[in-house]
Amino acid sequence: MEPVDTDVTGQAEHDGKASPDTPAPAGSAEAPTLAELLLAVEELWPESLAENWDEVGLVAGHPSAPVTKVMFAVDPTLEVIDEAVEWGAELLITHHPLLLKGVTSVAATSAKGRAVHRLIESGTALLTVHTNGDSAVGGVSDVLADALGLQDVAPLTVAANGLPEEGIGRVGDLADAMSLGDFAARVFGILPSVAGGVRVSGDKDGLVRRIAVCGGAGDSLFNEVRASNADVYVTADLRHHPASEAREAALNGRPYLVDVSHFASEWLWLPAAAAALGNVLADQGHEVEIQVSTTNSDPWDFILTPG
Repeated sequence: MEPVDTDVTGQAEHDGKASPDTPAPAGSAEAPTLAELLLAVEELWPESLAENWDEVGLVAGHPSAPVTKVMFAVDPTLEVIDEAVEWGAELLITHHPLLLKGVTSVAATSAKGRAVHRLIESGTALLTVHTNGDSAVGGVSDVLADALGLQDVAPLTVAANGLPEEGIGRVGDLADAMSLGDFAARVFGILPSVAGGVRVSGDKDGLVRRIAVCGGAGDSLFNEVRASNADVYVTADLRHHPASEAREAALNGRPYLVDVSHFASEWLWLPAAAAALGNVLADQGHEVEIQVSTTNSDPWDFILTPG
């Protein structure tokens, strides 16, 4: 699969991992330990914001290990892990968990087991920032809302353990009303290119202004979307029955639906997250190279359509 065409943050030629015994040049910023880097991550995306079913935080890695290179990615696939290891990253931060469900073995006879072995044997730590990254200010849905040009943005559902502006999903307004067809084209234009493209339900010429968004799978939020009076809802992984029922329950056809790739909707957050973490670490006197993975981990390779 071709990599996503994107700019990367802090890209450098691979020169291997820094030795913990190599002293830093005089007067230079120091590389943080993994434990120190985890504190910076917690400042941006507190674990308390994670949904109660979620598994976030450190999956593999030694807290005392120094970190000079960090890679961000959506999925902890074997291809992504290999990319991180080959670049020399001591830490891979992914949005999706590697071990969301309980396991009884991490033997290298399964894909997840091989992933765990690859991480540990290469000395690469893995950190999950999932629904805490969705809910936090500047999180996945905030970045999606900003990319679409939404104003006066608020959460669709407020976080139980967060600030009023934190929570899952966002709703806001376009500066000017536009047709659903033009808005869908805007959505298509801001997302990485994937096989599935963008699917739309609604009147192509209908005017929309109030927009609800949820990066990742958001078909559990239809009640909140309707309560927000959104003209259109942008999310991923819309299944047949929830989408059909939403159309049946629509008032004057609204909210219209825009269904996008799960991977693409969450990938937008990665460059913003990389920049935010870099700023926090720099403020703390640390120097770390941060890069966004170029691996396209969307699971689909091509699509057939009528005509």
